[in-house]
Parts: sequence; C-alpha cells; structure tokens
Amino acid sequence: MITRPPIAPLRPFVRLLWAGFTPAPPSVCPVREHVLPTGHMHLALRWGGPPLHLFRDPQDTAGYFPGDAVVGGARFGHYAKEAGAPGWSVGVQLAPGAAGALLGTSAQDLAERHTPLADVCGASATDLQHRLQEQHGPEACLRVLECWLLARLRNSVRGLHPAVAAALASLHGGAQVQQAVRASGLSHRHLIAHFREATGLAPKQHARVLRLQAALAGLDTPGLQPAGIAADAGFADQAHFTREFRDLTGVTPTDWLRAAPAQRNHVRVG
Repeated sequence: MITRPPIAPLRPFVRLLWAGFTPAPPSVCPVREHVLPTGHMHLALRWGGPPLHLFRDPQDTAGYFPGDAVVGGARFGHYAKEAGAPGWSVGVQLAPGAAGALLGTSAQDLAERHTPLADVCGASATDLQHRLQEQHGPEACLRVLECWLLARLRNSVRGLHPAVAAALASLHGGAQVQQAVRASGLSHRHLIAHFREATGLAPKQHARVLRLQAALAGLDTPGLQPAGIAADAGFADQAHFTREFRDLTGVTPTDWLRAAPAQRNHVRVG
C-alpha cells in the first residue's frame, strides 16, 4: 500500500491518494472492522477480489455490496465492513468542497452512505475502472486516477464559500461552534446550510468528529494517559469522553487500545 498527496492542481480538492494490493489471507474467516468518521468524503475502487462488503448494524450477518467503485460520503459515526479482502484497491480522500468540483453534486446528497460511483459520474466511472485494471502497479494506478480527477474538474470551479472556509479554519483551530459561527459572518442557520453543502455534515457534527480525531491521536501516542487525552481533546470529563467515543466509533477507548489498530481509523471488531 502506498499513499501520497495529489499533484498541485488537485490539492484544493484532494487530501490524499492511496493504492495497493492485498494478498489472499491464510484464513477464509471474514473479519469485520469499524471505519471511524474523519469528516471527509472518499472515492474507492477495487478489483481482482470480492466487492466491498458493508454491514448495517452489529446484528446484520448478511450485509450488502454497494459495488466495486463507490463514493463514501462524510459520516458522523462509524460504519462496518469486511476487512482484509484480497485484490487491488485505489482511492482518494476528498477535501470540503470537492463534491461540487469533482462530482458535480452536493456533499450533503452523498453523506452517511456509500453510493456507486457510476450513479454519480455515469459511464466515466466504468471507463476509469477499465483503465485502472490495465495498470501494473500502484503508482501507475494513482497517475490514472489523478488524470481522471483533473478531467472531472468543472470549467467554472469555485473554491469554498468564504463563510465555510472561515468556519472550518476556526473549528480546526480549536474554537467552539458558536465562535466558528461568528467567524463565518453568517447566521447559524445559514452557515449550517452552506457547511452541509460543502462537507456533508453540520458544523457541530464536524466539531465532534474533530474532537474524536484529536482523542485518537492521543491514544495513538505512547505514554499518554486517557484522562489527559480526554482533557486535551476538549471533553468535559472521562465519562463524557468514553460515551462520545463509543457513540461515534462503536467501541470503547479500552476496546480501541486492545485492538491496537495499525491504522487508527480502522478497528477490527471480530
């Protein structure tokens, strides 16, 4: 698996690209994992193995298959998928505002679900899949994906709404939601509408996901204690930290530490 930032023209819209190959595991027993919320959308394409297998809840044993090429909308909570499936995969993590520029739609319309890429991009998605399958390595796949994304850019590409950009900068700087609203210059109601359009989440949801990510970074740092992590991330107390962590990830902080995930936002649960 390789990851890297995008080429310069895509950097306002794409945060990260990744590609790689997963060999067939020695065991055929499926393993479920929780994918934790990051506040971002992503595109993912896979081939040479089984399709993406998702589950609606812990009791769902059959699951469902949204396809080999999907748009994963921004989520407020985690989702569950089968982990370790063999085959090639390639994808990108998208920045706020990318849905309109690259996909011609609203991030809000794609939030909280996986959508087949062909439903959003039509025959262009099928062409991309065919071209990727002709490549012979992950870096070649990333170059094909970047060319496809560049071709998707609209002639009239616009940046983020200034109010959304100001609110995002404020929230990422550690401000409270009300401070972010004041920084935006809009009413709370109007900011929510513009913020959802660009990110798929409301400002308060985005702020809670940022706080979760700060806590995960703390848990991933050797030597830090949970109580200090909770305070540094902005939780009221340890009970608030544990409750919020479980609500957004489906596991407790102790469960997360016990799982010791190689990637902090992918936690195997069985």
